[in-house]
Amino acid sequence: MVNSKVLAWVNAARLRTLPLSVSGILVGSGYAIYHGDFDWLIFSLAILTTLLFQILSNFANDYGDGVKGTDNDERIGPARAYQSGKISKGNFKTGLIITSVLSFVSASTLILRAFGLDNALLSIGFLVLGLLAIWAAITYTVGDSAYGYRGMGDVFVFLFFGLVSVMGSYALYAKTIDWYILLGAVGIGLLSTAVLNLNNMRDFNSDKNVGKNTLVVLLGQKTSKYYHAILISLGIIILISFYVFAGFSKWIYLSLITALILQKHLIFVLRNKIPKNLDPELKKVALSTFGIALVFFVVQLIVK
Repeated sequence: MVNSKVLAWVNAARLRTLPLSVSGILVGSGYAIYHGDFDWLIFSLAILTTLLFQILSNFANDYGDGVKGTDNDERIGPARAYQSGKISKGNFKTGLIITSVLSFVSASTLILRAFGLDNALLSIGFLVLGLLAIWAAITYTVGDSAYGYRGMGDVFVFLFFGLVSVMGSYALYAKTIDWYILLGAVGIGLLSTAVLNLNNMRDFNSDKNVGKNTLVVLLGQKTSKYYHAILISLGIIILISFYVFAGFSKWIYLSLITALILQKHLIFVLRNKIPKNLDPELKKVALSTFGIALVFFVVQLIVK
């Protein structure tokens, strides 16, 4: 029997969000394989660091929304740990501190492995990125100036799940930036942003009632549907452009099989009028994005 406290922390970590968080690492690492710069230890540390950042973000989201009263009986998604009283305010603060420290240690170890002691500027630059990632993970919902309550969540997801994750992970291996990878970063960033947008579409009513001004609340439900269609459609188009311009093997296009799932998903979203019906769609978009990234990575391993 799993201890109830342990189970509460596992639930607060929101394991179903973790595959999406490593999608950018898989694409950046796959591109490193393509150029012959891959390193399994860097890959392992990058995955660990990203997972810790995501868990930190999930803890902070649970705590921040709970303290502000955003998580209430109107909320459609799974019950949160703070909202249900399974984890106290004090324990959550302790958990946030511990996870922040673990994230920083993991990020520092990754940077040391990637750049050693001879690339001080790169090491400092990535250390700053790591600190910014910790700050962004916490302040999404925590604090009076939480950017998730000001319609800025989409921007930060695009930056950290897309640009930083994909381009940053590739730079860890190659010690430079190949600008073709920007296309891969933008594509994954747009698809990742679509997941957040769908989450906010689902929570439109509860967020609006408590003053959580997500971009969906600011745009309105109808416009948010069109925005969602643009995010996914443009994300796929840009990924195809990445594949074409970078000159990958034709097998790489297998990664786009999940685009068929996303097409059906878009039709459903555009026709849907009941926010709670969007909850199962979250998994489809998140796992489709992860599937694209995973197949991209595996194909590079096999072809190489």
